[in-house]
Parts: sequence; C-alpha cells; structure tokens
Amino acid sequence: MRIPIFPSMSPAIDQSSLCDSKEPDTTTMRTDKNNMEPSLFVIFGATGDLSRRKLLPALARLDESSQLHERFNILAVGRYCLDENDFRATVRDALQAAGISAERSLSFVARIHYQPIFEGNDGDYQELAQRLTELDKLFDIPHNHAFYLALPPQALSSTVAGLAAAKLNRNGQGWTRLVVEKPFGRDFISARALNKLIHEHFDESQIYRIDHYLGKTTVQNLLVFRLANAFIESSWNRDRIDAVQITVGEEIGVDRRGEYYNSTGALRDMVQNHLTQLLTLVAMDTPASFSADAIHNEKIKVLNSIRPITTANAILGQYTAGKMRGKAIKGYLQESGIPADSQTETFIALKLYIDSWRWQGVPFYLRTGKRMPHKLSQIAVRFREAPIKFFEQYGCAGATSNVLIINLQPDEGFSFFFSIKRPGTTLGLERIPLRFQYADHFNGGIPDSYQALLLDILIGDQSLFVHWKEVEESWRIYTPVIDHPQKVNLYPAGTWGPMEANVFSISECALEMGCKTCA
Repeated sequence: MRIPIFPSMSPAIDQSSLCDSKEPDTTTMRTDKNNMEPSLFVIFGATGDLSRRKLLPALARLDESSQLHERFNILAVGRYCLDENDFRATVRDALQAAGISAERSLSFVARIHYQPIFEGNDGDYQELAQRLTELDKLFDIPHNHAFYLALPPQALSSTVAGLAAAKLNRNGQGWTRLVVEKPFGRDFISARALNKLIHEHFDESQIYRIDHYLGKTTVQNLLVFRLANAFIESSWNRDRIDAVQITVGEEIGVDRRGEYYNSTGALRDMVQNHLTQLLTLVAMDTPASFSADAIHNEKIKVLNSIRPITTANAILGQYTAGKMRGKAIKGYLQESGIPADSQTETFIALKLYIDSWRWQGVPFYLRTGKRMPHKLSQIAVRFREAPIKFFEQYGCAGATSNVLIINLQPDEGFSFFFSIKRPGTTLGLERIPLRFQYADHFNGGIPDSYQALLLDILIGDQSLFVHWKEVEESWRIYTPVIDHPQKVNLYPAGTWGPMEANVFSISECALEMGCKTCA
C-alpha cells in the first residue's frame, strides 16, 4: 500500500501547555467507592432526551447496585412548570422503558425533586440557591453540589453566569462541580472562548467535561491491557508496530437531527472528541501515576506531538441511497432538514503521524461514518513483519503480520491473529485468532458508560474527563481540515465508506479476521 508522506514536523512540546494545577492532586482513577459523600445532583435540562434516556437510568442503576450514598438526592431543573409528582411519574415511565423494574423505579424517584428555571430570569437562580439550601438541610447534605448541564450549546453561557450570580459556583463548606457535555465549541476559536467563559466562574478542578466514550469499560481497559501485560507494553512502539487504525462506525443516519448534523458533520461530531480521545489512550506514554493530572499530562503530550495535518490526508464522504439488511435506505440529501446541495461529510478518514520517540513514522488511521453496515467501535494494531520472510522460500505465503483487534463495542473484547502450521503432511501456514470476550468471562454484563462517569463525578475523580488543554489542542489539530474542506466522495448506505478512503486503512483488516471495516 502506497502511503503519502507528510511534508512537515510539529513544533517541540511546550511544557507550559501541560496540566499545572497548583492544588494537590487528590483525584485518582478510582479503585474503590469509599470516597462517596452525601450530595445533591442538579440536572439542568432534566426534561430532555439525554436526561430521560441516559442520566436518570444510569443513576437508577447505581442506586440499584447500592453505589449511591443513602442521602444522595437529585434536583431536576427544567423550563416547564411541572408538579413534582407528575415529573416523578414521567421518570418512572422512562426507567421502566430502560428495563428497570417498577419496584426499583418507585424507590429511586423518591430521591428526585423538581425546580423550574426560565431563560432570562435571573431571579430563578436565586430561588434555585434557596431550594438547594432547603434540601441540604432536609437531607443533612454538607453543601456538596454537582451541576450537570444537559443543555444545548447556546444555553451554556447564560446558565454558567446564572450559577455564578447566585454564588453557586463556589467551593464553600462542601464541594461544587460543573459537568459539561460536548460539543466543546465548533473550532479552535470558539472552544477557547467557551473555556475562557467557564474559567471566569469555575476553577478547572471543578469542571468535568464529559465524553461518554471514556466511560466504556473496554476503553478504560486500554491502559490496563497495555501496562499490566509486559509483552504488550514492550512491543507498543514504532519498532514493533507498523500501523494503528481506530474505527467508529454508526449504523444510524441523522434521524431527527438533520438540521443540527448538517451544521456539524462527522469531524466535529465524532473525530474531534471520541476518536481523538481513543487515540490519546492508545498512544500516550506510561503516566507517573493513575492521578488525573498525570493521565491528562500524557494525553496532552500526544496531542502536542501530532504532526500538522494536510488536506491530502483527509478523505470525506457522504452516504447516498442504499440497502441495509434488505431495507431501502434514503440518501443523506433526502433526509429531513438537509439542503439539496449540502456538502456536509457523514464520513471521514484521516491519516495522522505522532512525532514522538515512541511513534515516529507510524501512521494512525481514524475512520468514522454514518450508515455503516453495523455499529462498531474498534482499534486495530498491525505489528511489523519479521525482517526475513523465512517461509516464503518454501512457497508459504501465509506468514503475514500479527494484528491485534480490540473491540470496544459490540462484542467487547479482543482478538490477536498469528500464524500456525496447518495440519497435514506438507508445510502450510494459516492465520488464526486468539479471542477474548467480556461476555464469556464475566457475569452481569458491562455497565453503561454513564454509570461509570456519574460515579466518578460524585467521588471527585477527573481521570476519565477531558482537560481544557486537550480540547484546545484537538481543535488545533483539525483546523486545516475545517478551514479547507475537501471534495465529498459518495458511498452507498450500508457500506464502509467511499472507495477513495481505502488507502487510509490497515490492508489486512478484513472480514475473515473479525475486523469488519475494510471488507
């Protein structure tokens, strides 16, 4: 496979760009739940889709497994004047739709309270402060408050300012934490402006920028898999690895988000956050500890070391009409809310290089798209071939590169492909997999990613959240692609993207290996 060469190198790492918290680092990737304290969890946008489908069910499951403090309570904040009991009834319905029993749902909703807030009414935040004081007193909560902003981007600035005006942004007798959902800006300039706004009222140690991919058990296992297995970590470098491919395929289209998605595209929606975070976990050096600052520092070093990307190393795509599982699927331009001349990408493939001692010269391929054959999040690592192809002299072409496939979802686990002698009287080689799947070895299933992240918020562990310097650096990396959009190549719904993107993939990554993105 011919691989284009990047023309330039990245500047040296600016050490001042690393985490420089003046406070003692008390946040460490959790190994137990002993840090739980009574608290109030305040959800802004509590009547919205994210709260109904993800946040409240995740909290209910934590309650079901006895992982919440007995004096933990929720204050749901919404834009509607609702009776508290009526709101609890809607939550019960949502929980039962999520598979939580009626008995458990009834017990959990007793923890929920409701408070309306209307846009532009500063007095509502004073009333919110008063309500928090009342609930703290009623449930003997030592003023520990987490504010989860499950809100559209345009509502963030007024909400943060409102909390500050009511003096709800301060660490006082207890702790105060602010949780922010993506998107963290639209580009480098807007991300920096958003960070500046939030930092005017909240310290970085209070801010939890959530990327739900980081809460997945298999994503958290990346560091453990590397660092707990000496033969893996000793091979995790440019001397042993030839290429890395990170793929996130979505089976769905834009659904009812057409207008929003058309202003966003695959780069902003998936690459700048989810895929880039996966890249940092794959490529980072061993942290000094499992503390939040140590992990963030190594991730920031990776981002600082990524070579300036050129537009020639970005391939964009857009799905057209096709068939998926025998069903006709309309093209992107036929979706509701999409202009007939839209050039928004629903697929993107990128090739990146990391100019570091560990990864110099190793291509990293990032691929994501909508209307893929099925949902898939996967990391493929191709190891270098032996310097001498010993078996070719005997007519055996089966000895090829070893490939490690890490499935993040579904079928969570990994496969390692290597060559063995085929049974028989003649010398023949065959590639076979060693497989591990979580479902085969652990009972009870894998917790939802929001369960892990919400628990971390409550115990004050920022390890799996995104530091503001990671946000800014990731936007800087992709600025050339944003500022100079390329031709959008077409691909039928139900395929793995445009043919032009095949050059940005691991060639061995094929169906017979269990890696389903390049068939």
